[in-house]
Amino acid sequence: QAQLVESGGGSVQAGGSLTLSCQTTGEYYCMTWFRQAQDKEREGVAIIDTYGQKSYTDSVKGRFTISKDGARYILYLQMNNLQPEDTAMYYCATGYKPPSGNCDFRQGAYRNWGQGTRVTVSS
Repeated sequence: QAQLVESGGGSVQAGGSLTLSCQTTGEYYCMTWFRQAQDKEREGVAIIDTYGQKSYTDSVKGRFTISKDGARYILYLQMNNLQPEDTAMYYCATGYKPPSGNCDFRQGAYRNWGQGTRVTVSS
């Protein structure tokens, strides 16, 4: 199991920005950010596949951008216009090509997970 290391979390006021980074150990077909708020289930936030195709959960569209540095195996999440409801622990995860060929937020498909980085947004 590969070790993923997230960084970049912190505390910001509403409307602020943060960029999360995730150091991975290689290129994976699906590279994804999840988050888990207190007393809530973990949810998918953004996906980037090996071809660079991206998808986002509706609540972050237009505010968050996922990207990757393939040469350095780093996954990023640029988060703009942060809101209190974005407060959560953010996790990166990587996985192999699913049978459908399309990456999605089903957590069972991801074999590698980081320990998380905390994002707190105050109003």
